[in-house]
Order: sequence, then structure tokens, then C-alpha cells
Amino acid sequence: MFLIDADFRSDTVTRPSAQMLAAMQAAPVGDDVLGDDPTVKALEANAAERFGMEAGLFCPSGTMTNQIAINVHCRPGDEVICSSLAHIYNYEGGGVAFNSGVQVRTGGDAYGRIFPEDIHRLVQPDMDVHAAPSRLVVVENTANKGGGTSLGLPLLHELHAAAKSHGLAYHLDGARIFNAIVREGDRTEDYSFFDSISICLSKGLAAPIGSVLLGNKDFIGQAKRIRKRFGGGMRQAGYLAAAGLYALENNIKRLVEDHEKAAQIDQWLSQVDYVVERKPCETNMVLFRINAIGGAQALHTHLASLGIRIIAMDREWLRIVTHQDITSAHMHALKNGLQSFQT
Repeated sequence: MFLIDADFRSDTVTRPSAQMLAAMQAAPVGDDVLGDDPTVKALEANAAERFGMEAGLFCPSGTMTNQIAINVHCRPGDEVICSSLAHIYNYEGGGVAFNSGVQVRTGGDAYGRIFPEDIHRLVQPDMDVHAAPSRLVVVENTANKGGGTSLGLPLLHELHAAAKSHGLAYHLDGARIFNAIVREGDRTEDYSFFDSISICLSKGLAAPIGSVLLGNKDFIGQAKRIRKRFGGGMRQAGYLAAAGLYALENNIKRLVEDHEKAAQIDQWLSQVDYVVERKPCETNMVLFRINAIGGAQALHTHLASLGIRIIAMDREWLRIVTHQDITSAHMHALKNGLQSFQT
């Protein structure tokens, strides 16, 4: 029997298109550590200009760009404020502590959002020698563990005002910022009020690797030194940067297709009686919980037996993610798999 390979685990599983591969093959390259790779420079300038920032730094991953930003903004013994569901807190291997000697205070809701009152409540005063001084607020948009939640510019501006009222730096983990931009109808330059921004090219935009850290020239100058310390300096990185350039120029508008597919999946889940809770489906993710004990693992196994791969966020919550490589056949197989499952 033919078994379909439908990979809904993440939008990081995509493969470069033929057009992206052609752009990579044709890219002029140099040695980026020595500062002379023209395609890397073009990508960094392109991304910085889009977001109204002075400079950019190409790195292998979004985890690295986030960790570099924290390292530049903070000193050992400082504290970062973020959502309890934030990627930097849950999914970066304890890097906040290991790489920068920084600890975290968390707040917010079940959808990955924090609010100005969280900042005012959590901030630590410099004059209290018993407390780790607050230095940085990090927000994640969209919020992965929140279900692909889009925070929206009004809230992001309110958080900016709250952070600055306490003299704190403000970093955007924009791993899926383009999903938020497409959903909200924003312009990339609308996000220029952040002190630093990490944008990922290897998620919804379907490049094989890479993220870009954005900020002012002084910040990026410091970030470049930290990237070297972290082992993130790459040589003929222009081949990878070319994929990122192609992604920025061609793959943003099509994200609406991923959102539409996710909304369809969310509707299917609303029609089966074993799903007891779903997080609001706003972009390209569907997070849901099953009623039966062990039900998450049972559904995971059932779908895998049909050639359909999804991911478990923890013991209860499952996640389905749509992306460029999901076809109508994959969608049909998933629908049948969800409807044929019995608890």
C-alpha cells in the first residue's frame, strides 16, 4: 500500500524550490567572516531596510540571533522579562543562563502574550541589591507555544512604552514575524521601534537555513563579535544568503495560503468529539488537546501509521503546522486521519 508522506510537524521541514536552488547556485560569494561575501551583505542590507533598521547580521539560526541579542543587551546577573511560553525560555536549551548568565521572569497569558501590567509588575529595581536588575523585554510574534498567536502592533507599541518607562531594552523574536505581518496587513517598517529584531528565513519563508538579527550599527557591531564567540561565523555563506534573499522577495505573500489551510484544519478539529480544547488559529498553526488519557500519543501514533507526521508540544498538546510543501493530497489524508481516529 502506498503511504503518503505528509509532514505537518513544522514549517522548518520545507525543501528549497527549483527557483530557490537556482538562485543559490548562481550566488556570488566571498568569505563572510572576513566581511567580503557580497550576497550576505545584500541579504543583511535588504532585511535591515525592510524593517527600518540600520544594519543586519546573518546567522545560522533564530536561536543564535536571539541569544546574541540577549548577550549584547544584558550582563551576567541581569534579568529578562518575557512570556512564560516564550521560545527563549522554553526551547533554546537554557541558553539565556548558559550563554549570558542571565535569568528570566515570566508573565502573560496562555497564548504567548505579555501585557504592560506584566512588565510593571515583574520589573526589578536597580537599587535593590537583593534583586537581579531587569534589562530587557522580549516578545515573540507570532507566539509558537501560544498557537501561532499574532500579538498585533497596538499591543507591541504598549509594551514598548512600558519597557522604556523602566529604561529596558526591547527585543522582538520575529521567528514568524512575516506570518503576523501578512495576517495583520502591516508593513515591515512598522516594526522599527524595537531595539533589535530577529527574523527567521527557514520557517514560513522556506529557506533551508538562516536568520537575520537587526539593530543599529553599534548593536550589530557588538553582535558580530558575539556571533564569532558563539561559533556562528560562516565562510562562503552567500549560497545560503541567496536562499534568504529569494525567500524575502518571493515567499512572503504566499503565507496567506498556509493560514487558509490551518483554518481548514482547525474547522475539522472543531467537528470531532475527542478534541476538548483548541488555541485560537490565527496563522499557520493549530494547537489542540484531546480528552482521553494518553489520547495525544494515541492520535500521534494513529496519524503516523498513515504517513502523517505532527508534533507533540508536551504530554497534552499537539501541534499541526502548514507550510509551502503541504499539498491538497496531504490535506485530504490529514482530514481522513483525524476523522478515522477513535479514542
